[in-house]
Amino acid sequence: MSRRLSDLLLPRNRNATRPPETLTTPATTTGELSRMDRRKLLARGLQGAGFGLLATSGLLGAPSIVMAEGRRPRMPSGVMSGDITASRAMLWSQTDKPSRMLIELADNAEMRGAFQVRGPVALPTDGLTSKLDLTRIGTRANAQGEVFYRVRYAALDDHKAISEATSGRLILPPSAQKPRALRFVWSGDTVGQGWGINPDFGGLRLYETMRQVKPDFFLHSGDTIYADGPVEESVTQHDGSLWRNIVTPAKSKVAETLDEYRGQYAYNLMDENLRRFNADVPMFAQWDDHETTNNWYPGEILEDDRYTEKNLDVLSANAKRAFLENMPLRTHPDAPERIHRNFSFGPGLEMFMLDMRTFRGPNSANRQSGRGPETDYLGRDQLAWLKQSLKASTATWKIIASDMPIGLLVRDGDNFENGANGDGEVLGREQEVAELLKFVRDHDIQNLVWLTADVHYTAAHHYSPDRAVFKDFNPFWEFVSGPIHAGTYGPGELDNTFGPSLEFVKAPPEGRSNMSPSEGFQFFGQVDLDPESEALTVTLKDIHGASLYQQVLTPAGAMA
Repeated sequence: MSRRLSDLLLPRNRNATRPPETLTTPATTTGELSRMDRRKLLARGLQGAGFGLLATSGLLGAPSIVMAEGRRPRMPSGVMSGDITASRAMLWSQTDKPSRMLIELADNAEMRGAFQVRGPVALPTDGLTSKLDLTRIGTRANAQGEVFYRVRYAALDDHKAISEATSGRLILPPSAQKPRALRFVWSGDTVGQGWGINPDFGGLRLYETMRQVKPDFFLHSGDTIYADGPVEESVTQHDGSLWRNIVTPAKSKVAETLDEYRGQYAYNLMDENLRRFNADVPMFAQWDDHETTNNWYPGEILEDDRYTEKNLDVLSANAKRAFLENMPLRTHPDAPERIHRNFSFGPGLEMFMLDMRTFRGPNSANRQSGRGPETDYLGRDQLAWLKQSLKASTATWKIIASDMPIGLLVRDGDNFENGANGDGEVLGREQEVAELLKFVRDHDIQNLVWLTADVHYTAAHHYSPDRAVFKDFNPFWEFVSGPIHAGTYGPGELDNTFGPSLEFVKAPPEGRSNMSPSEGFQFFGQVDLDPESEALTVTLKDIHGASLYQQVLTPAGAMA
């Protein structure tokens, strides 16, 4: 059960005055950034967690006591922030032994005047990960909205054994009181189709390319790992050269157990580009299929000889737990496994993040004329949440973060994995999409933009009732990006039910598929919001940061 840590802040260089009391804290904790009696705070637990030492040493260098490296916790996976709001932020890290998370916060990179927060304990039951939900974090931001932080761990069996610090930075979203330009990036699909971390190539390079554009945050549109995609030591590329992967035991087989799923995230975090990106750019994470296995749905029984566990309900339970452990995602107090959620970024933009995996019915031919459990896609509850959240939103732009595209055919053998099922009337899972689009039109909800990944190429689609079989909706745009670091495929086939027009595409040449990252067909999207005109500029970019396509969107009702 989550417990709130209120008032657990102190300025540096203050010492405890009383013996510590024991505080027990779960792996995910909320820390509120407000002041309390500092002497009392130190006495109540920071000294007992090794924080008395940190306060006197200032956390600026190595701990003042020299000890064997094996006694000190390590932080192999770096740090992350995520699910940022104007007043809250999730901080994440991982260590290698049972330890308590210790955090410093400041409004400057030099950490002058830093506050310290006693965080949760990282235990093997949580994969030695820990997350802290910081509230009132806006009080620690500078004029640009930046908050700088450092994380250490103090070993539970030796409170003098304290890790080296790992630093990070986050930026809070704009608000009506503090308007400013907003920039974010999105993509999906990391370490898929056998293309792992190749030091000769420079690792997961697209993460560094995205970091260089200085985004406020990153929307990961799913397939954060490929739990069903082992890597081999070498792969022969199209030109005959060898791609050489780093290989770990967890990445040498499909994931089935909880520890094997955890190992997929640990593998990706071996990459320096990703760790540097995570430390610099807050993440908003979705999941899709490959966090569990390809094209899965609840209740499925696998027919795959690589698996000893065939029950997808068992596999997906392990997969979701590992996902929630390893992402800086704020869980809902009444639904701790809930992934769909929404975030406001000031008056100009709100983002609605969908979960198209958890509540779906079986993949099928998708031609049902009536509604039922077999046509579920978002599911009844999530669809109702999305409609009411969109109706309540006062933001100019409503970003629908979808882990699958609307109008592209995504096949699962002879069946379909997403809503599209071929040209013609609304059938199957398309009925949920049609219900949503009609609701948006009937309630005069303006300025929807859909962002997605999944199909391993980049494209821009414009949907219009003038071209559609189903006509009860307003025109909108859908932008597709990815992969971050995986095989490139496509282009896919469009379904005319909702009238998509292909405005741009970059995909492999005819006859090519599973293109290596070294061939340059890795993509991300960039979104820029102008605070004055409220124009939304969407740019599709490649692994080198080159702009491939750009669309400037003007909000409905704006003056020309």
